[in-house]
Amino acid sequence: MPDRSRTEEILSELDRLSRAAGSVKDFMWEVVSLLHDSMPRYHWVGFYMLEKSPVSHPPVLVLGPFQGAMTPHTRIPLNQGICGAAASTGKTVIVEDVSKDPRYLACSTGTKSEIVMPIFVRGKVIGELDIDSSFPAAFSDADRTLVERCAALVGRQLENIPV
Repeated sequence: MPDRSRTEEILSELDRLSRAAGSVKDFMWEVVSLLHDSMPRYHWVGFYMLEKSPVSHPPVLVLGPFQGAMTPHTRIPLNQGICGAAASTGKTVIVEDVSKDPRYLACSTGTKSEIVMPIFVRGKVIGELDIDSSFPAAFSDADRTLVERCAALVGRQLENIPV
């Protein structure tokens, strides 16, 4: 589990990166790189963003910046998987053992646990931050706080983009 001082260092670096980023996408790349490189238990870190599509099509999460092995799940309908559950409910989903959760869409046989945090802009879910770990029950309260902060910073940057 991350210690308090390490988490504080990462949070401080995230704040610095959010102020220095040239674009939201650049910042998202910085977030996934920082988390993937700084947190050894995080073997896959990525963003999925809601695709803006015609009304005739159901909303889909589309893979954005990520670090880790390539995933076959580059497009996820909101009614599928842990990612779909988090986006459709607007609530953080933490799964301690993905093998026991029927919603889990297998990306890697090495994944044992997962956390998915929705990203909000003006009160609406527009995407999420998804993190997989090769350790069961890998996500503590400190991890949740860290991932919440990342999602909030990305949401804040996206709010500053004219609609």
